[in-house]
Amino acid sequence: MDENRVYGTAKNLTGKAEEGVGYATGDVKRQVEGRVKQAAGAAQDLYGQARDSASDAAAAVRETASSVEDKLRNFIEEKPYTTMIAALCVGWLLGRTHRPY
Repeated sequence: MDENRVYGTAKNLTGKAEEGVGYATGDVKRQVEGRVKQAAGAAQDLYGQARDSASDAAAAVRETASSVEDKLRNFIEEKPYTTMIAALCVGWLLGRTHRPY
């Protein structure tokens, strides 16, 4: 869990408490300051959630890439002649596409 989520939640709760105290005492300034802290806390919490999501997505991409690499490596090691023929065909096709008429 990202530390921004923790600090954002704490700031949000502090803002709610400050707003409640403002309502109880009739202090409009404290109510507004409490709402501002709540908004800042919510924004910081959302930022932390976004960072967590990005981190999870990056880990999933790394895992998928490594599994694809392992499968490709195993295929090349198990069937070297098939891999060589496929590479020659791809090279020939690429050469044909860039050839002037």
